[in-house]
Amino acid sequence: MAASPGGSPAPAVEEPAPQPEAHAREPGSDRRASRGRLSFCTKVCYGIGGVPNQVASSATAFYLQLFLLDVAQIPAAQVSLVMFGGKVSGAAADPVAGFFISRSRRTGSGRLMPWVLGCTPFIALAYFFLWFLPPFTNLRGLWYMTFYCLFQALATFFQVPYTALTMLLTPSPRERDTITAYRMTMEMAGTLMGATVHGLIVSGAHSPHRCEEAEFPGPVAVSPNATCLYSIAAAVVAVTYPVCSGLLRLGVKEPPGTEMSPSCVADPSAPVSSQDTSFLAGLALTVRHPPYLKLVISFLFISAAVQVEQSYLVLFCTHASRLHDHVQSLVLTILVSAVLSTPLWEWVLQRFGKRTSAFGICMMVPFAILLAAVPTAPVAYVVAFVSGVSIAVSLLLPWSMLPDVVDDFQLQHQHGMETIFYSSYVFFTKLSGAGALGISTLSLEFAGYEAGACKQAEQVVVTLKVLIGAVPTCMILTGLCILMVGPALKVPSQDTSRRLSLRRWAPHAHGYTQ
Repeated sequence: MAASPGGSPAPAVEEPAPQPEAHAREPGSDRRASRGRLSFCTKVCYGIGGVPNQVASSATAFYLQLFLLDVAQIPAAQVSLVMFGGKVSGAAADPVAGFFISRSRRTGSGRLMPWVLGCTPFIALAYFFLWFLPPFTNLRGLWYMTFYCLFQALATFFQVPYTALTMLLTPSPRERDTITAYRMTMEMAGTLMGATVHGLIVSGAHSPHRCEEAEFPGPVAVSPNATCLYSIAAAVVAVTYPVCSGLLRLGVKEPPGTEMSPSCVADPSAPVSSQDTSFLAGLALTVRHPPYLKLVISFLFISAAVQVEQSYLVLFCTHASRLHDHVQSLVLTILVSAVLSTPLWEWVLQRFGKRTSAFGICMMVPFAILLAAVPTAPVAYVVAFVSGVSIAVSLLLPWSMLPDVVDDFQLQHQHGMETIFYSSYVFFTKLSGAGALGISTLSLEFAGYEAGACKQAEQVVVTLKVLIGAVPTCMILTGLCILMVGPALKVPSQDTSRRLSLRRWAPHAHGYTQ
């Protein structure tokens, strides 16, 4: 049943003469099918390769702002620039990585594996120095801006070829789904491990006892113990890069002779488009597609709200409430509830539809406001659990709705631009997070945040309550209103979706049968 090279399988079915030739090709087809199956060891090692980026991203999402403000003690305005610059560099690195990697030559280790292995030592060093306290004070903002931008850019150059390996390891769509499931499972474990291990190591650096011993409410000198703890945590996370990359290299072999379209490198989760279209020309078409425009704008607000909620939870517990001793437990509660609720939300999406499931994001709205008004430990744990459930559906829903938008576009234009849809969505999401974190951190500067101070001014406390409650609430409600405006997108029938999928995968089937 494999398509003949360069043609449709229909003639082989209609004409009886080529049947002996078809029988002669069956052993080759069997060998290809056998070659398409991956061993358990290969799947596990491939999944392990995605752990380091998730460990590092989880740690930075929850603890980087607290470190920059209270340990590095750089002004909030400079922290705003660091967060904004780092996120923008990560967004800009996506198309750049796709451009260079797609034009790289094959080596003895393959085309993609050298990029993963080559980035590993540099990203480990960049991550370690991101948490290192330099001896000088005047240029600390520039120090952290440089290494955060390097870390975000290198993380992109690591992640793009790693995920693109999915398309080269096997021609079987089912096996690709399987190794993607292994990758996502390992990445979830890495997210939990990053926040938990980093939080446990640095918990002693933010003990309330250091403020009880202070004679004045102003800035407190950074203890060597705090800098040492953060360096240890950074080293532990940085070590995961060479260890996991080594296991990836030992357990995963890039098949020789396989080639892939440059569009797969830009976004390996999306199949190849039937036409080669430049990014700018394709982007001009996609942003004029109303369902895609509505999806992107709505989730720009929702994803930015989730990033703001994650980034300011630790600062809120430290400076606007008496929850210092519960920070690590609250972070772990959010992540565990998000992981455990993901299968439930997958069932809800299939049972009740995607439009109805979007209201699950609203669950965190009243609880976030409740936490800002009543910052007690019992309320905080309930809010953390509900927030994790809402974050799970907010992350799952756009990737579930995006294929329907692509199908709708392809039905109207007779060709798909899956790569541009997916890569532009990632780009816009990163850009919105950069803007939201940059502006929100700048608001702390206007409120009079004093870096390293044991007790912040009342205006700062109010600002943190607004950032943890009112800001995410307004952004989530705005995003949901945009998403719900207008008629629901008509989901193509199963037969139509199957024909569209076969049309997208035709270039890959042709490439693997040659």
